[in-house]
Amino acid sequence: TGIMKKAKAITVLCDAKVSLVIFGTSGKMHEYISPSTNLTDMLDAYQRSTGKKLWDAKHENLSNEIDRVKKDNDSMQIELRHLKGEDISSLNHKELMVLEDALENGLVSLREKQSEIVEMMRKNDQMLEEEHKQLQYMWHQQEMESMKGGGVGDHQNDHHHHHHHVYQRVRDYQSQSQMPFAFRVQPMQPNLHERI
Repeated sequence: TGIMKKAKAITVLCDAKVSLVIFGTSGKMHEYISPSTNLTDMLDAYQRSTGKKLWDAKHENLSNEIDRVKKDNDSMQIELRHLKGEDISSLNHKELMVLEDALENGLVSLREKQSEIVEMMRKNDQMLEEEHKQLQYMWHQQEMESMKGGGVGDHQNDHHHHHHHVYQRVRDYQSQSQMPFAFRVQPMQPNLHERI
């Protein structure tokens, strides 16, 4: 307590910057810092005047980490350029072969995916074509029925509901037909047809 009082007195009487840190035997810490300053500034000033680095280890770890990340980033940038076929003069034969393999594998799976899409579109076209034929056939049957006309027997009544359903489907299909064909097949990419 006496030392703390002295520290305060020196601060006031001498207009000095005082920092005091005491650890007792129990490990309890007591500290005093002049109101005109703070501990960081005091420690920085101490470091400057003594040439001792107080927090070197921590800083070093951090800057090592930053360097490591920078290096990783640089090597990734280089790899990316190599994959694009740039700056490859520095590579040896084996490295070029590895690169070529990687690109070939990539191409194979790209082409597989492409033909998958084309195949899917072809199937879609076929399905629409089939449905169109089927609806035309149903429509034709319907026309034939209505042209026959005739007495309304029980048998015909059974079909009445079914015919209504057919009309409905044909109408649905016709309204769908107003949309551009390619757009119906591939709503995500309307112009995919032209590109193939």
